[in-house]
Amino acid sequence: QVQLVASGGGLVQPGGSLRLSCATSGSIFSIAAMAWYRQAPGKQRELVVSFTSGENPNYADSVKGRFTISRDNAKNTVYLQMNSLKPEDTAVYYCNAFKNGLLSWSQGTQVTVSS
Repeated sequence: QVQLVASGGGLVQPGGSLRLSCATSGSIFSIAAMAWYRQAPGKQRELVVSFTSGENPNYADSVKGRFTISRDNAKNTVYLQMNSLKPEDTAVYYCNAFKNGLLSWSQGTQVTVSS
């Protein structure tokens, strides 16, 4: 099972940017798929972006053009760059990874977009 640590959340004004990190316990190359999810208060957890090794990322319509996923293979870390943040992006963000038939989740990192 993969250990995941999410970080980088915080308080930002509308229009601002944040970069979330998801550090994995092993090589990213051995992970079949990863994703970022978020859960706002009183709402269900929703997919932000998912990607499968060798394929293009799949972004939720609500974040297309504003969020970008990237990876640093040397650091075994996946990033979520979030630009032009909106109050409706406020949520707890989680990353997950699918490896060897098992799905692992990180703890959440809080993102609050407010003036």
